[in-house]
Formats: sequence, C-alpha cells, structure tokens
Amino acid sequence: MSVDGDDVHRPDVSGSGRRAPRGGGANLEPVPILKAEPDLFPPELFELSLEAEPWWVAHLRSRQEKLAAREARARGVPYFLPLREQKVRRRGRTVVSYLPLFPGYLFFRGDPERRMELLRTNLCVRVLEVQDQPAIDEDLGQIRRLQLLGLPLVPNPGITLGDPVRITEGFFRGFLGRVVAEKGREKLVVTVRFLQRAVSVEASREQLVTAPDRDVAAALSVHPFRRRVA
Repeated sequence: MSVDGDDVHRPDVSGSGRRAPRGGGANLEPVPILKAEPDLFPPELFELSLEAEPWWVAHLRSRQEKLAAREARARGVPYFLPLREQKVRRRGRTVVSYLPLFPGYLFFRGDPERRMELLRTNLCVRVLEVQDQPAIDEDLGQIRRLQLLGLPLVPNPGITLGDPVRITEGFFRGFLGRVVAEKGREKLVVTVRFLQRAVSVEASREQLVTAPDRDVAAALSVHPFRRRVA
C-alpha cells in the first residue's frame, strides 16, 4: 500500500524473508519502508549566505506543496518544505503519510532569477518578499533542528469555532468576521459582511489572526443581514 509515496508493508515474522499472512498470526503494526521525500535542498541549505541567497516565501495553489518542491529541486532552487508525520488507522492497518507543516507555502532561497523560476512553474499564487531575513532564518533553522532531534511537529490549531478573526490574505483581506465552522483540519469557514450581506468565506488557519471581539461585532452588525450565502 502506498500513501504519499511511502509504502507500508507487513513485517516478516518468520525469519524466512516472507511477509506475514493477511489473516491470523501476530497482530503487528505495518511500518513504512520508504522515507519521506526530501524536505530540503541542498543539504547545506542553512549554511548559505543571507545576502547572496535570501529567503522567499512561495504562496502555492492548493495541495501543490510537494510538487512545487520537486520542481524547485529539478530547477536547482534551494528550498525548505517542513513536513510532519501523520499516522492513522485504516481497516486495522497503520498508514503513515507526510504532510506539510505549513500548508500552502514553500520556503526557498536565491536571487530574483530563482524567484522567477518558481513563478514559471504556474504552481505559485505569488511570491512574498521577506523583510526580516535573520528572523525567518532563525525560525526555520529551529524547526530543522527539532526535526533532526526526532521531535514531533504538530501545527497549533490556535483559532477555533466562535473566535473573532481578521482575514490577512486573499480577496477578503482586512475583513473582520467570526469562525462559524471547521472544514477539515486546515480550513475554517468565516462569516463576514460583503455588500450588506452575510457571506461565508473559506480560509486556511494561516490566513487568519484573532481580532478584538468588539470590532468584529460592530463590523457584522453595520447592516441587517438580508440572507445567508453558503
């Protein structure tokens, strides 16, 4: 069985080199036999000069993180795609997959020409310039050190149902609203006011920051809701 490029198999319990039978026998956990694909390139990524090879942040199309990393590697663009391990039980078997720690983003380094290389892949929505290079280098370096220590990386959900928020990216950037539903682990549904109507907007957790409850309440009550748009 293969999930995200990571094969899962039944271990040999007989010493004969054969796999354990599907039915009966010891109830052993399947284990991945292939490692996750490279999450950084080149190996000396964090030794590069910040002046000659500054960090950039690529905001990607949905679920294109690993493909963008492959494209970057093929084009010789240094990158870092922090991954976290996820184990789930399916039909009595443990499935191991590797998911982006920051969905929708790829961190890469280089001059403006390398920035253009990633834009040419048509996988990027846009490329964000990083103003504080030492800070992002330290933050990403710390994540890398935690990975090398074998410590689990788990995204902090932070914002939950009912929280007042401000949208920081996309068409509704700057809008105030309230979280009314969750859509999977990574996305939330936020109600905002647009053209004197209540509109439900899907946003990733990374696109939201908490906002003062009073400001959100005022923003949502400027005009009576005419109808709810799904």
